[in-house]
Amino acid sequence: MGKTLTAALRSAIVMALLFALLLGLIYPLVLTGFGQMLFPAQANGSLVVEQGRVIGSTVVGQAFVSERYFRSRPSAAGKGYDGLASSGSNLGPTSAALAERVRADLASYRTSPGSLVPPDLVTASASGLDPDLSPEAAFYQVPRIARVRSLPEPRVRALVEANVRRPLLGEPHVNLLALNRALDRLGPAG
Repeated sequence: MGKTLTAALRSAIVMALLFALLLGLIYPLVLTGFGQMLFPAQANGSLVVEQGRVIGSTVVGQAFVSERYFRSRPSAAGKGYDGLASSGSNLGPTSAALAERVRADLASYRTSPGSLVPPDLVTASASGLDPDLSPEAAFYQVPRIARVRSLPEPRVRALVEANVRRPLLGEPHVNLLALNRALDRLGPAG
């Protein structure tokens, strides 16, 4: 009896160690290696480098608050777009704090009483780090951008249209970092 228990215990410990080694070290290293070989940019965070300096990532949003730029969605991650604090606000539909924040955001975007502001300009994403906007939200901001940068609206509208991505699956979207970089290359910055 004691010998079979010892043998069973030994084989259980050996299997636990083997699986820990396989699934805790070998498997992650193999996947990391494949990721680095096949998708190096994505595996390293899809970083955007300009003049030798990292200016952002195409997959993690950042706050664009200047009137000169297309603004991003509200972020509930930390103090806004903090990658270490990625999360939603967890405020429910009956939350007074959420209603007040949305009211303030609506007031900052409305160009005239009763104008309809696209929902993603006043609602945070689940992660709080969304790098994209809907095309409607980007087009809504065209008049402000054109005015601040002294550019013709059709030119700014064409820039937005050129930056709309239409994936095979999912909704059309505009990456804000790409759009704002293209905007800077376009001309006057106001």
